[in-house]
Amino acid sequence: MSVTVEERGKPNTQDYRVFFKNSEGKYISPFHDIPIYANEAQNIFHAVVEVPRWTNAKMEIATKDALNPLKQDVKKGNLRYVANVFPHRGYIWNYGAIPQTWEDPNHKDSDTGCCGDNDPIDICDIGNKVCSRGEVIKVKVLGTLALIDEGETDWKVIVINAEDPEAGDFNDIDDVRRIKPGYLEATVDWFKTYKVPDGKPENQFGFNGEFKDRDFAIKTVKSTHEFWKALVSKATSTGEYFCSNSFTARALNQGRINHMSRGRDL
Repeated sequence: MSVTVEERGKPNTQDYRVFFKNSEGKYISPFHDIPIYANEAQNIFHAVVEVPRWTNAKMEIATKDALNPLKQDVKKGNLRYVANVFPHRGYIWNYGAIPQTWEDPNHKDSDTGCCGDNDPIDICDIGNKVCSRGEVIKVKVLGTLALIDEGETDWKVIVINAEDPEAGDFNDIDDVRRIKPGYLEATVDWFKTYKVPDGKPENQFGFNGEFKDRDFAIKTVKSTHEFWKALVSKATSTGEYFCSNSFTARALNQGRINHMSRGRDL
């Protein structure tokens, strides 16, 4: 499967969008149309990179928009950027989401006691490559952190790009502690403090901020896949999410909007 990324509008504006196309040139949804699995037997998942490492613009899959393009989050009418909280600079991993997953806001997690955040499950890719915005990568799941963000369960799944030269050395969360000492501690610190410059309190965590292992993380990802299945089958009736094939791309081709395309292979 091949995916092409098409940018429309200018970065750092509220009109900027990143759309996705398949090998036939048809628009697809990164939320619904990219398969969750790259290799189900080996538990290798696809991930969509929303925010490349070291950048600050808070880009995300627009779950309520037709075709679910990437767009920059807006708060109080202003584009949202993550502050540099010393000693961190921007996002300290390639940050993104696993397609065909959903953290159900109506389901109270038995471990955290909080409901889901209404979005696909998030990933933090610790691989060496700095990815591109909209890049689709294959990832190995290593563990997960249970962030409690403003009263909502917001799992952060630690992964490594399966094509990273060192991917074979990483098989569980303890390998991250051994090979990249300090990275997990920095991750907890980043999520704890990244909203403080905006005047908000420090975030809290389930499990006292301890990372859960690979098996727990994979189970969590698969459970959010089941919630996604229920969503698209309308077992969960939010009325806010859409499969791209139910929409026409006609509006995307109207007007004179500059765009760039670049290829991605899954």
